Amino acid sequence: MSIVHPESPRSGRSQSAQSRQSPHWSAIGEATCVWGIWLLYGLYRAFGRLLFRAVMYPVVVYFWLAYPLARRSSMEYLGRVEAASSAIGTRPTWRHSLRHLFSFGDTLLDKLLAIGGRYRFEQVSKEGAEVLRRQIASGRGGIIMTAHVGCLELCRAMANRLDGLRLTVLVNSAHAERFNRILARLDPDSMLQLYQIDDISPATALELSARVEAGEFVAIAGDRAPAHGGRAVRVPFLGAPARFPVGPYVLASLLKCPLFAMGCVREGRGHLIRFTELERAVKLPRARREASLEALAASYAQWLEDLVARSPYDWFNFYDFWADDPISIGRRDMQHPAQERDVQHTES
Repeated sequence: MSIVHPESPRSGRSQSAQSRQSPHWSAIGEATCVWGIWLLYGLYRAFGRLLFRAVMYPVVVYFWLAYPLARRSSMEYLGRVEAASSAIGTRPTWRHSLRHLFSFGDTLLDKLLAIGGRYRFEQVSKEGAEVLRRQIASGRGGIIMTAHVGCLELCRAMANRLDGLRLTVLVNSAHAERFNRILARLDPDSMLQLYQIDDISPATALELSARVEAGEFVAIAGDRAPAHGGRAVRVPFLGAPARFPVGPYVLASLLKCPLFAMGCVREGRGHLIRFTELERAVKLPRARREASLEALAASYAQWLEDLVARSPYDWFNFYDFWADDPISIGRRDMQHPAQERDVQHTES
């Protein structure tokens, strides 16, 4: 099992979304039990999903009780998504929060099944896939923005099932090695490649540019503000400003390629994978650079808001998403917003 390990905020701090400080998501540890994941996966293989869920439920209750940041963040998010879209249909309570975390645990199984090719792919429907097919037919790739919503690994697994789609996923180096081992064990023949990054240097940008020119797509998460001084902008999301990274837009501008969004949510007994073209050509003119970045981030945030309203329990950012970032940006970063600096520390 893997979930954020919270640090309780000081009692004297204001709880307004605009003024409070909260641990940055990258500084929040994970409570991980790899053997527990494989045990639950083995139970599913032997006895099916019903027993998996029966064993999973007390684990989820434990996490819900033991980790107050995850619990509070779940309740805040559910309240916001209900106020913005009425997607839940009633005022969220602790029962809805438990259901939210249970959805996270249930999706963990879908992730393993997707990576291992054991998911029932006939239960997957696609919306907007023609936008990617047209780009594949052009011979060039592009940037695909993803989010921590639903079963992202199912999107990645579909790279093997959509003719011509070759996918490189940018991930943080702290997690890539472990994920690579799981991927190699479950699906040695996967077309998915994981690209470990701490910084996107000029050399890295050149390599990614060559991949895009060769028809490859680069996937990067767009819903977590970067750590270590990486730049972000605040745009409205579910009724309040939230920080979103600018790295994906700067990268698309540098590579001169289209920018797409791809998300996966539950629908009926299966999943829906939704593709959208966010921008055909990303341009960041010097005189309107900040305004352009904010407009692009706002477009992505609106896409993400529509996605979570469609399936509210599939949002898996269990930290204070609307809090002020505790990691300050240095004066030099603000005075010299070079493109290479903007894409540094873009995290998955």
